[in-house]
Amino acid sequence: MGVADAVDLDLALRGLADGNRRAILRAIRSEPQPVGSIAEKVGLSQQTTSHHLGVLRKAGLVVGTREGTRHLFVVNTDGIAAVRSYLDEFWPARLAALKAVIEAGQGEARG
Repeated sequence: MGVADAVDLDLALRGLADGNRRAILRAIRSEPQPVGSIAEKVGLSQQTTSHHLGVLRKAGLVVGTREGTRHLFVVNTDGIAAVRSYLDEFWPARLAALKAVIEAGQGEARG
């Protein structure tokens, strides 16, 4: 089973569709943080931040761990990799089309 199979792509893309959730992902991409710190960084209430973290966790984009009495959240790189893998499927066809356009333009320039 591949990474993309382990993540519900529809949930992941819906999770990324919200600007607040993308801001949360940027805030926690480098190290695990508690809800309060995340909320402060992104300018949302703790309740709203918790809601968005729940959506991101359900989508497979965030993982939560417990450190003593604190819940810490960090980006799930496997979830992000699944989204990237899906989007990467579109590049070969687009690059081939771009190459054809460039080569056609070079042929016209020579002619």
